Amino acid sequence: MAKSESIRLVGYARVSTVGQETNLQIDALEKAGVSVIYQEKTSSVGARPELQKLLDSLTKGDCLVVYKMDRIARSLKDLMAILERVQAVGANIRSLTEPLDTSVPVGIFMVQVLGAVAQLERSIIRERSVAGQLAAYRRGVQLGRKKHATPPETIEKMRALYATGEHTYPSVAKLFGVHASTAKRLITGKSSRQKMPVLGQYLDAL
Repeated sequence: MAKSESIRLVGYARVSTVGQETNLQIDALEKAGVSVIYQEKTSSVGARPELQKLLDSLTKGDCLVVYKMDRIARSLKDLMAILERVQAVGANIRSLTEPLDTSVPVGIFMVQVLGAVAQLERSIIRERSVAGQLAAYRRGVQLGRKKHATPPETIEKMRALYATGEHTYPSVAKLFGVHASTAKRLITGKSSRQKMPVLGQYLDAL
């Protein structure tokens, strides 16, 4: 029987401050058979150049190994983005202290669960945002940036120029000294409510 091709194990270790050490993570990674290890000392919210180098180096069949997932991802959203990038090149990711290994069925299932949780999290945030906007609307609060009143005759002139077909929104905006998005809004007559279709669905149901 032919010997199976060995998997290249690539490790990543990170600590948040310069005063901390990656020794514990390095020892665990080396014990797991990892010979190539990228490490850096930076907070999860800072730039992580070594992580980017590692991700750029991954090829099909490689396995990215970490001591814990919080060493590589700052949030669930960040983790899902990294997982997607790893899987896009045909590589896998494994945690030494958590049940996450995308090279086995259980690990793939865990990724699917994490993806579902991330989707739920986005939906909850979206619902809360809409609820807040709806409450503000009911109190009479103007949504979006405060707009300066534009004289009706000015709006008509802008629409007339645009209707000739010789002007674009930016060119009309330049003539009247306003932003292109403002010119478009005035010419088309679209309100802030129309620019928020999700909230609009709730308002239409009232």
